[in-house]
Amino acid sequence: MEKNAKIYVAGHKGLVGSAIWKNLQQKGYTNLIGRTHKELDLLDGLAVKAFFDVEQPEYVVLAAAFVGGIMANSLYRADFIYKNLQIQQNVIGESFRHGVKKLLFLGSTCIYPKDAPQPMREDALLTSPLEYTNEPYALAKIAGLKLCESFNLQYGTNYIAVMPTNLYGPNDNFHLEKSHVMPAMIRKIYLSKLLTDNAWTGIRRDLELRPVEGVDGTASEEAIESVLGKYGIFRGKVLLWGTGRPLREFLWSEEMADASVYILEHVDFKDIIGAADYSAGNAAIPALGDIRNCHINVGTGKELTIRQLADLIVRTVGYQGGVEFDASKPDGTMRKLTDVTKLHSLGWHHKIEIEEGVTRLYQWYRQSLGI
Repeated sequence: MEKNAKIYVAGHKGLVGSAIWKNLQQKGYTNLIGRTHKELDLLDGLAVKAFFDVEQPEYVVLAAAFVGGIMANSLYRADFIYKNLQIQQNVIGESFRHGVKKLLFLGSTCIYPKDAPQPMREDALLTSPLEYTNEPYALAKIAGLKLCESFNLQYGTNYIAVMPTNLYGPNDNFHLEKSHVMPAMIRKIYLSKLLTDNAWTGIRRDLELRPVEGVDGTASEEAIESVLGKYGIFRGKVLLWGTGRPLREFLWSEEMADASVYILEHVDFKDIIGAADYSAGNAAIPALGDIRNCHINVGTGKELTIRQLADLIVRTVGYQGGVEFDASKPDGTMRKLTDVTKLHSLGWHHKIEIEEGVTRLYQWYRQSLGI
């Protein structure tokens, strides 16, 4: 890509999008375009078309999505499939109609079957049923990667789909109901530590910036303890969902950004399917046979249990209380480890290990509170 190429990053304020934006800037790209949700509703097809008509981006990064953890996926099933399908349809469709040179679509490793062989290779896709709790979101992301793959095969476009493992990092979502497992766990353990220490100034500061069910830092101590208790946050104890046995892999979001920009700069669709004569503008190439699973897993290839993650966060926060698990609540998929052989063969490897990453995220969270 040319350093002055016009690059649209959809979702540039989110966890991954903001990291990709920062990475592009650090690498010298000077013509970046971003719109907040208030400025451009990606669910509105006419608004997205008007945006592309005016801006005419040459490259697109689709990092915008409606996301959340187990609780949110269980509560908002319709939203997870409808909103994500709509966002993808609008952005990828307008990218095609406006001749975008290259598009990077960000999915998720939840696309793989619940009982997929571990570690999960790209060709495990659609081989058996999905995990029920996040099935709507997974189906939307599968549709997105197939949309990219199908445009490439029919029209010779250069749309690359990457499937990141569980991500965490700066600008993460610490909402107790809608966040992913790591930021939720960090906040719960941190708030329980403050309750245990009777540190009400810190508790009120936390709720001032991130209210819980409308309860903010001005509420009474009783009201605050009551709402925190609904989320398993008590004096001297934190109650977490599930058994603690599921294994999870985590990737620092800024490393996901680095992998994304690396793929934008160095990887084309022809590199993935091994067709040297594939070029933009060509139609389908049936001579290669069935072409599928063209997406790329992005992860570390390393894992730990949820209980081990909780223990790591306890040590990082300096928490003296207990951590218990509520086995009556769902675990989700028991293991989700990516096979990153394809990614490594394309030339990218991670550097930040989980111990360093948890410390970084906890420090970022405290800084966001002004501490």
